[in-house]
Amino acid sequence: MVEWGREERMGHMTTRDGYRSLVDRINRFPQGAPPSDTLYAILKLLFSEEEASRVAHLPIRPFTSKQAARIWNMKITDAEKILDALAGRGILLDVELRGQSHYVLPPPMAGFFEFSLMRLRADIDQKNLSELLFQYLNVEEDFIRTLFTTGDTQLGRVMVHEESLSPDLSFHVMDYERASDVVRHSSTMAVGICYCRHKMLHLDRACKAPLNICMTFGSVARSLIKHGITREVDHSEGIDLLQEARDRKLVHFAENVRENVSFICNCCGCCCEAMIAARRFAHLHPVHTTNYLPSVRSDLCTGCGKCADACPVEAMTMVSANDPRKTRRKVAKLDENICLGCGVCVTECSERALQLKTRDEQVITPVNSAHRVVAMAIERGKLQNLIFDNGAMSSHRAMAAILGVILKMPPVKQVMASKQVKSRYLDRLLSRGSIA
Repeated sequence: MVEWGREERMGHMTTRDGYRSLVDRINRFPQGAPPSDTLYAILKLLFSEEEASRVAHLPIRPFTSKQAARIWNMKITDAEKILDALAGRGILLDVELRGQSHYVLPPPMAGFFEFSLMRLRADIDQKNLSELLFQYLNVEEDFIRTLFTTGDTQLGRVMVHEESLSPDLSFHVMDYERASDVVRHSSTMAVGICYCRHKMLHLDRACKAPLNICMTFGSVARSLIKHGITREVDHSEGIDLLQEARDRKLVHFAENVRENVSFICNCCGCCCEAMIAARRFAHLHPVHTTNYLPSVRSDLCTGCGKCADACPVEAMTMVSANDPRKTRRKVAKLDENICLGCGVCVTECSERALQLKTRDEQVITPVNSAHRVVAMAIERGKLQNLIFDNGAMSSHRAMAAILGVILKMPPVKQVMASKQVKSRYLDRLLSRGSIA
C-alpha cells in the first residue's frame, strides 16, 4: 500500500512537471507566456499530459521528424504520426525548407492560441477555452504586457489604409507598407475565423465585424490550409477582403517584417488583442505604427465626431474650438503619441479636414522574420536560447544565420548580444564584422 502511494505521487509529479516543462519551453522563445494557473488550464485543454512532455523537448528552430524521433527515442514513422496529429490541431506548423518537411512550434501569439479558435471544432471545448483565454489575455495583465511592451521590436505593425493616402503621398509609400502589395505578391493566401472575435463570441461580447477575414500567407498559410484550419483564397478575393475590412473601419495589423509577411489581421477596437493593448499600454508603444499621422485642418472641421468614433485606440477626440462666435463648436484633436497612423479617421471625414502627413521620425521595420526574432531575443535577454537551441551551436548553417542578422544590427545591439552569450567566438566575429 505504501509503495502504491509512492508511485501515484511520482506519476502526479511527472504530469505536473510535463506542463511546467512545456511552459519553460514556451518561454525560451522571445514571445513567451508568463506562468499562471490560467495558463496551465489552457495548456491542459490543448495538450495531453504526454504531448506536453514531448513538445517540451522540441527545438525552438524548425526541426525534422528524424530529429524529433531521435529526441523522443522512437521510430521515425511513430514520430511522424505524433507530429502530424499536433499539426492537424494547429499546435505545430509543418513547413517545407530546402525541399524537406520541417516542423516548428509557434509561440502562443501569433501562434497556437489563435490557431485553436480559427475554425469551428468539436474536439475541444471552445467556449471553455475562450473563457480561459479571456481571463489570461484580457483580465490578467502579465501576458499582454510581456508580449506587447517588452523591448523596442514588437510582434506586429499597423498598415495604412491606402485609400486615406493623398496622391502625392501615395507615390512615396513603400510596397511593404501596403496590405494590397502583400496580398498580390503572396505565393499562397488563406483566410480563417478571427480568433479575437470568435473568443468574444463565446462570451457574448463580440461586435458585428466579420469573422472570416483574418489572413495568413506563405508557408504558414500552406500548413493551415493542409490541416483544414483555414481555406485558400486567390489574390482577387484577398483584395476584396481588404476592401471589406476598410469599409468596416478595421485596422490592418500585420507581422512586423518587410519581406514574406505571414499574417494580416483585420482588427476592431473592441475585440482584438493588439488594439486593446494599444489602448491599455499606449505610452509604452506596444504596436509599431505606420510612418504617417493625420493632421487636422480646424477651419474645415465641422465637429461631427465621426473620426473620433472610428479611431480604434481613442487617439482622436473632440475639443472646444475656442470660437467666441460659436461657443459650442468643437473640432477634432489628435494625440500623436498614441496614434497608430492607420488612416481610418481620414476616410471617415467627408469634409476633407483630415489628411495624412509623414511622421518626423521614420518607423524601422525588420527585414524578415529572422531579423525580427533575433532583435526581439536580444532585447528580451533570450539570444542564448536561439544559439544554444538543442544543438544549433553545432550547425554552421544555423549559427551563420543568427550571426548574419546580428552583424547587420547597430553596434549597441551587437554589444547586447555579446553580453548575453558571453562568447569569445561571438566577440571575435563581431569585431571582424564577418561570419566567414
